[in-house]
Amino acid sequence: MLVEPGGSGHTGCRLLLTGCVGPCQDMRPCPPSCSNGVSPLGVTGLLGSRTMNPLRRLLLPLLRVYYMGMRVALEQLLRRAFTLPDLPMQHGRVAIITGGSKGIGYCTALHLAKLGMHVIIAGNHESEGIDAVRQIQRCTQNTRVEFLCCDLTSMKSIRKFVQNFEAKNLDLHVLVNNAGVMLVSERRTQDGFEEHFGLNYLGHFLLTNLLLKYLKRSGACDNYARVVTVSSATHYVGELNFDDLQSSCCYSPHGAYAQSKLALVLFSYYLQNQLMTDGSHVTANVVDPGVVNTDLYMNVNWAGRIVKWLTAWLLFKTPEEGAATSIYASVSSDLEGVGGCYLYNGQKEKSADISYNEDFQKRLWTESSQMTGMPISA
Repeated sequence: MLVEPGGSGHTGCRLLLTGCVGPCQDMRPCPPSCSNGVSPLGVTGLLGSRTMNPLRRLLLPLLRVYYMGMRVALEQLLRRAFTLPDLPMQHGRVAIITGGSKGIGYCTALHLAKLGMHVIIAGNHESEGIDAVRQIQRCTQNTRVEFLCCDLTSMKSIRKFVQNFEAKNLDLHVLVNNAGVMLVSERRTQDGFEEHFGLNYLGHFLLTNLLLKYLKRSGACDNYARVVTVSSATHYVGELNFDDLQSSCCYSPHGAYAQSKLALVLFSYYLQNQLMTDGSHVTANVVDPGVVNTDLYMNVNWAGRIVKWLTAWLLFKTPEEGAATSIYASVSSDLEGVGGCYLYNGQKEKSADISYNEDFQKRLWTESSQMTGMPISA
């Protein structure tokens, strides 16, 4: 199903991006005539970041990410959140939520459990996960909430999680790729990938591909299964450098984080195209929660923590508000059979120009498949 974006992206993003808008599922590259001679940031990063001096490679991502964060936070003064419509009950349906032990993921899990879903929280901290399960069960009186260990920094752990899920002999109707880290110091996953790229993006790439057969089996023509992937407005300023996806040349935590969020958008769009091509009753959408007051900011510097402490009550969304779009994308009847969209505050918006480039989508998918040992075709 083809649908036109209902908005034109974050207010702040329009100042940074050029190009033309296509339908949510029309992933055609933007013609040069649309760009007014200015390259999107992602293309600049792909073609030119290796020639920048090290100081510039460190400072530019920092300035872009903080600029984007402040623009979105200020915009939230005018449209902080949206009210969820009445959502259909979900009895008999199953959802997996990564990072569902706290923050946006916890609020998403809680609301889906209230709707009667069987909710599986996937995370790497067992004590946190068990506590979250108990709280959700107590609040919702839904006993079909459980925790399964899944460390997204380890392909072995991801594969073990899928084996444990398969042993339960359950269907799978909703997968919410929610977990993530932000602005961590330079370090590697257990498989040797830069942590933002490896956990935020590549771990979810592998998990989604391993779970696709269950989603395809569970989806129906009148009740599609759904993949919901949480990105952020920082993808608008992300740079995708295929020569250095692991940020080895000059590490910037801000650049690495923005790159991982851009990669998630490209991945979701390409996945949707493949699902459409093979006629699967599964959709893939991206959601942007906005600037939300969660533990994700634990790694910002002292100045950033002070600013957050002073302004969060006014400018930041609560985790409940941040989770609203994830919940909406997971179960709303408005999105039945609709995929390939970027959703913010429950509205279809325009993502970064480069995210619609099919060549970059395909190249990222191909390289990700090679990194994870998955077949190129979904």
